[in-house]
Amino acid sequence: MKQTIINAIENRNLLEFSYDGHHRVVEPHTFGVSTKGNDSLSAYQVEGTSDQGIVPDWKLFTVTKIMGLKKSDKTFSGTRPGYTKGDSRMSKIYAEL
Repeated sequence: MKQTIINAIENRNLLEFSYDGHHRVVEPHTFGVSTKGNDSLSAYQVEGTSDQGIVPDWKLFTVTKIMGLKKSDKTFSGTRPGYTKGDSRMSKIYAEL
């Protein structure tokens, strides 16, 4: 799963998965270890649903809760407003745009 996320960031592919019972389609921006010690993905959700009901929006996903991860052939053009390189929510970064 880690390599799929890293490849998606490097190639700007959308990712699709289920998280907390919701289908998500996201633009992955940063993947690393959160300050809470969990492998985490910071991504801009562009399709699907969420508990908050706000889509599109920024989300931080705990990787162990991601189910059925698929890298899409669809790509995105680049960073979204609100993106910060070197995400302060991460203690270690594996990959980022």
